[in-house]
Amino acid sequence: MAQQKERVALTPEAARLLRELTEKHGPLMFHQSGGCCDGSSPMCYERGEFRTGDSDVLLGELAVEGVAEPVPFWMSASQFAYWSHTHLTVDVVEGRGSGFSLEAPEGVRFLIRSRLMER
Repeated sequence: MAQQKERVALTPEAARLLRELTEKHGPLMFHQSGGCCDGSSPMCYERGEFRTGDSDVLLGELAVEGVAEPVPFWMSASQFAYWSHTHLTVDVVEGRGSGFSLEAPEGVRFLIRSRLMER
């Protein structure tokens, strides 16, 4: 059986922020919806705060050093149709993103950096 390729990863800065957010909020999850503006950014929630369903794809579970449970990364199926050929890296930049994502009060926001998947 062929091993599935990694589709999503974290920068060290994103991992650091996830450790801090986990200490404050408990287990976390990401969801990227594919709408315009903030909808195309990864949104970080307390695990279970955002309900996933048949219209979502689990891209991976991010292992974060110092965090007991992996952080699942979900994407809407319609967004995945456009991004299925890319590898995504979750990064952090200064600035405010959506008020619904847990990092917003920190003065930073998560964003996605992408590259073509290797064959």
